[in-house]
Amino acid sequence: MTSDPVLSIRAASKTFGSRRALDSVSLDVTRGEMIALIGPSGSGKSTLLRSIDGLQTIDAGDGAISAFGAAVQARGKVSDKVRDARIRIGFIAQQFNLVGRLSLFTNVALGSLGRIGVVRGLLGLWPRETQQAAMAALSRVGVADYAGQRANTLSGGQQQRGAIARALVQKAKIILADEPVASLDPVSARKVMEILRDLNRSDGLTVVVTLHQVDYALRYCDRVVALKAGRKVYDGPTDGLSRDKLIDIYGPEFEDVFWEGAPQ
Repeated sequence: MTSDPVLSIRAASKTFGSRRALDSVSLDVTRGEMIALIGPSGSGKSTLLRSIDGLQTIDAGDGAISAFGAAVQARGKVSDKVRDARIRIGFIAQQFNLVGRLSLFTNVALGSLGRIGVVRGLLGLWPRETQQAAMAALSRVGVADYAGQRANTLSGGQQQRGAIARALVQKAKIILADEPVASLDPVSARKVMEILRDLNRSDGLTVVVTLHQVDYALRYCDRVVALKAGRKVYDGPTDGLSRDKLIDIYGPEFEDVFWEGAPQ
């Protein structure tokens, strides 16, 4: 893992009406990290992730976000070079973002549009390289047998694995996963987290994943960043996240739902 950040966020703020969703958040992510982004609902996790990809503009001011050393956005405006960064960033959403009427194979092959062009993709004229890459990616995440099936006929876990496969075909160097297991059953959720961890450890992909399940953050990630009311309140190793700190982040009610085997 190199010391040069592949993602750099500086004093990023975002206001919705009278609510400050992000409050001067700064963060560096180095190549090969797997980071869990945690915090209560409304703490700014999804806003931060969407801002990193340029899907959400931050407030005008001194805030800036860059990826691979190139500007994504600054001073409230998305860079005209943001597409270059997005090609290398795979974004995985809670609701999978697959086109339901298309086959799983086609959804995964769409990850190559940044390289082959939209027209060829719309016509289904996939180069052999894309076809091979799509099937290899589907095999990698364990759903190759469903390649010809319409996406909307698959289970949530199968669709989410398809979304990960699409990021592989995209040749993403960073995966931003926004609550990727929130709507999955426990077995499917664990499988998705295991796939993300394997891609991080075996392929060296950088992964930033927002999670409501703190136990998954502790189990699968090496570094945790916690937000509370839009502010960064913890940034450090997983094993440094104590029970008291978690209660401070989530409130005293967290004690009532604290799982067995959590850190003391």
